[in-house]
Amino acid sequence: MRPVAVAPPTAPVHGEKIIKNVRRLIYLYLFLLLIEGALRKWMLPQLANPLLIVRDPVVILIYLFAIAGGVFPRNKFVISVTIIAILSWITGILALLPYLPPEVVIFTTGFGFRSNFLHLPLIFLMPAVFDAEHVKRIGWWTIIGMIPMSVIMALQFKASPDAFINRAAGLGEGQQIQTTGGKIRPPGTFSFITGTIYYLSTTTAFLLHAALSKLEYKNWILFASGLSLIVGIGVSGSRGAVLAVALVVASLSVILLIRPDAMTKFGRNLLLAAIVAWAVSYVPVFREGVGLLSERFTESAEAADTTVIGGTMERMLSGFTEPLEILNKAPFWGYGLGVGTNGGARFLTGRSAFLLTENEWSRILLESGPILGLAFIFWRTALAFYIGYLVLKNLMLGRTLPIFLFGAGFFALLNGSFGQPTSLGFAVVLNGLCLAAMNGPKTELKSAPGPKRQTAPRLSSRSAYAERLHGPAAPENGQTNGSADR
Repeated sequence: MRPVAVAPPTAPVHGEKIIKNVRRLIYLYLFLLLIEGALRKWMLPQLANPLLIVRDPVVILIYLFAIAGGVFPRNKFVISVTIIAILSWITGILALLPYLPPEVVIFTTGFGFRSNFLHLPLIFLMPAVFDAEHVKRIGWWTIIGMIPMSVIMALQFKASPDAFINRAAGLGEGQQIQTTGGKIRPPGTFSFITGTIYYLSTTTAFLLHAALSKLEYKNWILFASGLSLIVGIGVSGSRGAVLAVALVVASLSVILLIRPDAMTKFGRNLLLAAIVAWAVSYVPVFREGVGLLSERFTESAEAADTTVIGGTMERMLSGFTEPLEILNKAPFWGYGLGVGTNGGARFLTGRSAFLLTENEWSRILLESGPILGLAFIFWRTALAFYIGYLVLKNLMLGRTLPIFLFGAGFFALLNGSFGQPTSLGFAVVLNGLCLAAMNGPKTELKSAPGPKRQTAPRLSSRSAYAERLHGPAAPENGQTNGSADR
């Protein structure tokens, strides 16, 4: 993968220990992303508001260690988004100061800064310390985690909306978002259904890759996780979950077009998937969930006076067409960074609300104005398509994992709600893992594992991406840092 920019070859490297600490902190970031909803709902509801930003100190520590280890990314994307972030924060403060106390302005715009910009460099840092093997290890635990996640979702689906397992984050009387039939949309261990949608699509990505590349996983584990995935989709009550998983599955058509030889090895696993789907169709909770989900699609189409497909397409496109309608309505410098987020609204009014709009691009334009707002939207769009370009290049080399992860994370980066911490977290993680998955062998499509290829030991603990990003690290005093937690 060609880097965006190359840092000076004299970038400092302080050893294997710092790089390992960066990895451990990223693992902690991933773990908190999965459980922060459980902490906010069930374990520490009195701390629901502080836990909303529980990953922020972790990401700051990651950056500090990365700078010390010489692997903090310095490319055009990071530099340009830093400039946009600083200007957006300054203009946001200037826009709000005449109307609000300084402390309210700082907290509101500060939350907007962390929502829009703070976590984004992590996308480029992950491939600097991870390679494809690290990503597959994360994928393994994601596949395993789908089994208990589906059990929790099924229990939430069967329970009444006011049951403890269905409580919303915090100590208030709020409830989860409901679907048809008096059921809630099961959020699993996340605060809301948004996290479940991303987890379902991420699991789909790793399962499809495991099936296509014939990874040495036990069949019963893939079978159980696939069954759990289908159950999770069935009881989700969310059209978004169906669309997110369908988008990842659609990656198979791209693989078929570019690497048709890969699909010849997929037949047996496709048969296994059909058997799993047949078995799940007899699970009562799944049948009930699918019935309500079908009803949800139909009701939405009737409310919009269109077909199911037409309503679905209209919902997808509205996120990109609505901003055009409000572009002329946004103040030149915006209403202020963070005003449109739920966290910013809490500082301004004392409660969570959408003060501007729920649409992400519209929020950005109204907060930062047409100049800086469009600049940030263009940045997100350019990065999403740049990663897509790299994905296609890697697919031609036989790497299939990146395209599945790209299918799961593309829309989260392009138009996902960064004001919602879970959505922001998955946008960063999925695209960072997508880039890291490119640090692997040139093909993953071998029909059978061959003898391990002997390669020369790397002189530093950085990944292949980091070596290309920063240049080769010179050994100190003739000594090398050894292997790197591979």
